Amino acid sequence: MNVSLQSVQSLDALVQAFFQQSEGNWRSQRRYYTLKSGDTQEAVSLLTVRFLEKGSEDLRQLARLHKLADEAMLTCGVLTTWESNYVGPSSRQITGSTVFGVEGTQLYRDRGFATSKPVIAQFSMRDAGTMCLRTEYSGNVFEEEVKLIGTQCRTRQTIISRAGEEQTIGQYLETRI
Repeated sequence: MNVSLQSVQSLDALVQAFFQQSEGNWRSQRRYYTLKSGDTQEAVSLLTVRFLEKGSEDLRQLARLHKLADEAMLTCGVLTTWESNYVGPSSRQITGSTVFGVEGTQLYRDRGFATSKPVIAQFSMRDAGTMCLRTEYSGNVFEEEVKLIGTQCRTRQTIISRAGEEQTIGQYLETRI
């Protein structure tokens, strides 16, 4: 598929604006539904999203992690840190961080949702406020939509599939704090 330079520049501008609008502190309320068993897992997280400019050290480190030829090729990104509290049936606390970096229609990550290894997602911008991601690893497919709702809220939905069958649905409401 040939992508014109103008469409790549437009995508770069859209994703950069999306990431800049996502910058800040968020309270994330989420629920995971396991489809076969009917189990539900709830979590509340405090997220911090920091925009990363092209050439930042975090993006350079991400490029090295992915063994990219040019450490400065990622056009922008975000660093997301979190503190999560999961409640029944598997109560636990988790803290962590993830670096995301963009090149074309690929979103490089230093870790995946269910792995600590680096992964690459394919992404598109449905519109200026909606990013859609598709990531595949370890036999799983993660399809995610992140949607900005005004300036104070965003929603996320993740569908996790294995062998062509949906396994888990995650739904999130995130409010700026």
